[in-house]
Amino acid sequence: MRFLITGGLGFIGSNMIHYLLKKYPDISICNLDKMTYAGNPANLSDIENDPRYSFVKGDIADAAIVEKTFAEFQPDVVIHFAAETHVDRSIADPDVFIRSNTIGTHELLKAAKAHNVTRFHHVSTDEVYGHIALDSDERWTEESPYGPRSPYSASKAASDHFVRAYYHTYGLPITISNCANNIGPYMYPEKLLPLAITNILEGKKVPMYPPGNQVREWLYVEDHCSAIDSIVSKGIPGETYFVGPDNPQLSNLEVIKKLLAIMERGEDMIEFVKDRPGHDQKYALDHSKITRELGWHPRYSLDESLERMVDWYTKNEAWWKPLKSGEYLEYYTQQYLTRE
Repeated sequence: MRFLITGGLGFIGSNMIHYLLKKYPDISICNLDKMTYAGNPANLSDIENDPRYSFVKGDIADAAIVEKTFAEFQPDVVIHFAAETHVDRSIADPDVFIRSNTIGTHELLKAAKAHNVTRFHHVSTDEVYGHIALDSDERWTEESPYGPRSPYSASKAASDHFVRAYYHTYGLPITISNCANNIGPYMYPEKLLPLAITNILEGKKVPMYPPGNQVREWLYVEDHCSAIDSIVSKGIPGETYFVGPDNPQLSNLEVIKKLLAIMERGEDMIEFVKDRPGHDQKYALDHSKITRELGWHPRYSLDESLERMVDWYTKNEAWWKPLKSGEYLEYYTQQYLTRE
């Protein structure tokens, strides 16, 4: 089996490549990645010489590069992770998100159709559904209407619609997964939990948008990888599957307090900063379909996920320390220290 992974130098993509190479000895993987700020070659330094793995540097929105990659590698399966994903950055510069997430996805779909791939799996997000009121017990299902509220989620929603259109119009064998917030190793330290962990390790405050009552679901990245594996191998073409944890719903502030307890730090490490525009209140997925139809279950609880994450970042300072410099410092200062 020949897998084309897009965005394989990123957080979830690199974890997926590790997962596949460990589980399947007889596969070939081609990683197509633009190497943006969040694409880190160090994520795959341990397998870069594996004969089953190859790398192509390229932009998925570049039709020529996409076509050349498909023509030379001839993938059976495409697993599409490549995307700009940080909501705050999408507010500052939406154009980048439209190019990568929407136009880039369409270029991949055209190539997948032309080269007759057996499965095109598109990795999406719960954020395309908008948000839920904090006092509501609602959970989204795969039939819930879309309601994106940020440039990031709007660009992902557009890509989801193109993926489905290629199934209905051209018969391309696609599947889509919408997942909860992922956490785990190799997560770029601009996101809440790796930012919190690395700041704490550096003796810095943890910036938090007030009042901290926003609710998210946290899925350990290895669970996400196993879910995608199940969807690609057993999922029905044209179907969408939600991927989420079995954890109780907690606010961002409650999760950070758990993290501080694990790291034996006090709540005085929390520093509230100015909230971002259009901040979604709550996300909640009903992932019973993937359990019922494909037999998938998440393995890790939130406490286990946080403990594993703290352990990894504590032991891998050489990985994250260089990332928190240069452009990152400029972004961090603008985002959290100088916002008006």
